[in-house]
Amino acid sequence: MSALTLTLLRFGFLALLWVFVLLIVLTLRRDVYSGTKVTTRRLRRKAAPVPQPAAPAPPVPGPNTLAPAAPPVPAPPRGGAVQRASVLRQDQLVVTAGALAGTTLPLGTSPVHIGRAPSNTLVLEDDYCSSRHARVYRDNGQWFLEDLDSTNGTFLGQHRVSGAVPLPHGVPIRIGQSTLELAR
Repeated sequence: MSALTLTLLRFGFLALLWVFVLLIVLTLRRDVYSGTKVTTRRLRRKAAPVPQPAAPAPPVPGPNTLAPAAPPVPAPPRGGAVQRASVLRQDQLVVTAGALAGTTLPLGTSPVHIGRAPSNTLVLEDDYCSSRHARVYRDNGQWFLEDLDSTNGTFLGQHRVSGAVPLPHGVPIRIGQSTLELAR
């Protein structure tokens, strides 16, 4: 084999190697950037409110029309006792900032697990959130926030949570790039 042929083969192999490296870099760049844009776009579509059609205006009675009759008043229950409807206000977790801002999650008797894993009650698609990040649970009528050994930590107000701490209403909970709070 001549020296010219050997030199051309070396340069051809070097060019092929650079093309391969360039394709790898472009593929990684596309995967990293397109993944975040698609996720953000998908979350924005979910969070956008659906416009409701406007209710028709009630007809205005003219001089030749009768006014609608008043609805009947229900009679009080037997025995003369007047029952009052009590409105039960249920506690809820409200996402105030982040990709899911405006989301409310009613709290019941079961604990609420927060994290990236799909098995959580509240799934946060956030790179700074662990797969099982935190838990909110009720014990003896009091709500508690517990950090589940997350990498970046859970913050209640300005303080990092370690273990379980009482969760007051209206104090911001920061998990990754999302902020939540307990509301009534």
